[in-house]
Amino acid sequence: MNFGLIIIGDEILSGKRADKHLPKAIELLAARGLSLAWARYVGDDPERITADLRDAFEAARRGDVVFSCGGIGATPDDHTRQCAARALGVPLALHPQAAELIRERMRDVAREQGTPYEPDRADNVHRLNMGVFPEGARLIPNPYNKIAGFSLHPGDGAGGVFFVPGFPVMAWPMIEWVLDGHCAAAHRAVAVREKSVIVYGSMEATLTPLMEDIEARFAGIKVFSLPSVDHPEWGRHIELGVKGEAAALDAAYAELLAGLRRHGAELGPELVR
Repeated sequence: MNFGLIIIGDEILSGKRADKHLPKAIELLAARGLSLAWARYVGDDPERITADLRDAFEAARRGDVVFSCGGIGATPDDHTRQCAARALGVPLALHPQAAELIRERMRDVAREQGTPYEPDRADNVHRLNMGVFPEGARLIPNPYNKIAGFSLHPGDGAGGVFFVPGFPVMAWPMIEWVLDGHCAAAHRAVAVREKSVIVYGSMEATLTPLMEDIEARFAGIKVFSLPSVDHPEWGRHIELGVKGEAAALDAAYAELLAGLRRHGAELGPELVR
């Protein structure tokens, strides 16, 4: 099971708001021994959203779990629900349970404000649009205000695309609910770890055969190389390391260090994450 993330909204691409979903998704996954495989940003363009959701549904058919944040409201700049239906080729329909949750929320607000609940008032009728989902949708509960998100599962396996609001206070508990419910079987007791070392005065091309050898010899281990030209402490250097589950990590890292020493590389601090 791979995990993907789509973040929707012009406000992110224009810089009006800084994205908080990507680092939080990484954090929530890591706490369960999981990691993010890919992420995309897209503005409020229906054609682009539809194209990205088609790709997400294809990934879901292969068993991936994709989170989509934003655009599920009922204002003119919210297109996600409509685009999801178009990407799957299914109609939109008012979800009965989602509609009841919306009515429950409206009753709560009227009670808090000391005003009568008027379900037929134009603005209240419009609010029901937030429960209009693509056919076949399943609900994701929203503990903040009861306005549900939804998920769609185009394949026969555990994959799916999970749609949550753009507001972090709503989205993050909803993502956790999915991870701890739908994805519980994918949790790993041993999280992916990293070990790396700062290498001075070497070129990536020179070290590439060593990196390829480590990956070929140690199944499940990935080698990474992060060059920097102006680090405030280490200056020009390469952070070279390995990441994977602890069982193979230590041995792979020992071989990496041995190979660097054979190359005569100047080594700096070692880092463990």
